[in-house]
Amino acid sequence: MKLTVITTGGTIDKVYFDAESDYQIGDPQIAEILKGFNVAMEFDVKPLMRKDSLELTDADRDLIYQAAVDAEADKIIITHGTDTMVQTANRLTAIPGKTIVLTGALNPARFVGSDAVFNIGCALGAVQTLPPGAYVIMNGRVWDPAHVRKNRAENRFVEVP
Repeated sequence: MKLTVITTGGTIDKVYFDAESDYQIGDPQIAEILKGFNVAMEFDVKPLMRKDSLELTDADRDLIYQAAVDAEADKIIITHGTDTMVQTANRLTAIPGKTIVLTGALNPARFVGSDAVFNIGCALGAVQTLPPGAYVIMNGRVWDPAHVRKNRAENRFVEVP
């Protein structure tokens, strides 16, 4: 089995720049995380963009869509910022024959105690077992993008009817 990972930025890849006293999106962290897991499958990481998800446009979502369509693998993980992850996942539900999971982190992957490693591990298991479609993987759950939203007050994803 081959896995394609598409990175779009988001909190998962944020790093702190002391000189600027600011967080910015750095290099994708998922390759190092997957190598650290000693993942027993072939995977390739395709950095597509480095954006906070609040800055993503419909044109960016079209690029993400096309990257998923063009991926040779039929198993795809997309790392994405959490604020508009659901919107992008809903856009990707139209892609037939591929299992696509979007995941991210509420805290940067480089931070101790970040949920990034847990979410990536969940995404890795989910992408191998779910039927074709697009899914959001956060907080230890597999979400149908049509029935989930981010609850900013609670800093987690919740089900919606």
